[in-house]
Amino acid sequence: MMVREKVQIKKIDNATARRVTFSKRRRGLFKKAEELSVLCDADVAIILFSSNDKLFHYSSSSMEEVLERRSLHSKNLEKLNQPSLELQLVEDTNYANLSKEVAERTLHLRRLRGEELQGLTIEELNQLEKSLETGLSRVVAKKGEVIMNEIHHLHEKEVKLMEENDNLRQELLKISNARKRIICDSGDEGVSSESTNICNSAGTPQDYESSGTSLKLG
Repeated sequence: MMVREKVQIKKIDNATARRVTFSKRRRGLFKKAEELSVLCDADVAIILFSSNDKLFHYSSSSMEEVLERRSLHSKNLEKLNQPSLELQLVEDTNYANLSKEVAERTLHLRRLRGEELQGLTIEELNQLEKSLETGLSRVVAKKGEVIMNEIHHLHEKEVKLMEENDNLRQELLKISNARKRIICDSGDEGVSSESTNICNSAGTPQDYESSGTSLKLG
């Protein structure tokens, strides 16, 4: 079975072959356009100019009506894409107002930093000074509030550490008393007098931070 070779799409150099191909392809194109119009109920218009500037055209209805519809459709699209004059004016006004407000606020911030003070009157300078004093007092108040919060937090931490220290001291005291009871309950005759004294002092609270006494067995 012979396989048809795919025609390479490029300009045909031979003028006669080019005219023959143009004629065949043009008729095929017009036929496809007619089929599209009938099958899909569409208005189709095709305009062709050959290489020697000869005009060919096809239209499923009136060519003038199709071209007029196309022109009208393009104008409608342009109107939809272009905002109305009234809306454009509103947007321009809003943009101008925002730009002016940004410029004023930027100048005010620069003057608060001590820049661009030339041209200000005494009254304007006094108002600027009051604004700076008010802002400074708020900063100082906020700073004091932060410092007090930090002090309160450190105090709570200190109380918590002291409680933990007391708990550890109590645990050490319990362990020491338990060791003394073990020595007293052993009944070993070899226990020294020093150990006897330890037994007599069992259960007596002692400060283990200052105590350096060690236990010895005879």
